[in-house]
Amino acid sequence: MGGEARAAVSIGRGTMRSTFVKAKTFDRKFDANKSITGQLDLGKARRAGTETKRVNVDFPAWMVGSLDREARRMGVTRQSLIKLWLADKLGDPAASSKR
Repeated sequence: MGGEARAAVSIGRGTMRSTFVKAKTFDRKFDANKSITGQLDLGKARRAGTETKRVNVDFPAWMVGSLDREARRMGVTRQSLIKLWLADKLGDPAASSKR
C-alpha cells in the first residue's frame, strides 16, 4: 500500500496545519492501539451511510394527528417518530439499538 496519508494537526487555538504521515506509520500506530487522533481532521469526520436527503410526503390530517399523539407519548418529535418507524420497518440496525 505505502504512500502518504494527508492529516491535519492542531497547532493551537483552532488553527489547523496540514501535515503528511506515511500510511505505513499511521497503520502501525493504529494496529498497536496507539492514539491516531492527532493525525485526523475530526472536523471533517462523518459517519458512513448517514448522508441525508430531503423528501416531502403528504399525509391525511387524521394520520398527522395520530403521529403527533404517538410522538408526544414517546417524547420525540413527529419527524423522529417517522424516522424510527421507517428504519425499523426497513431493517436499519441502528434503529433497533437506539431503543
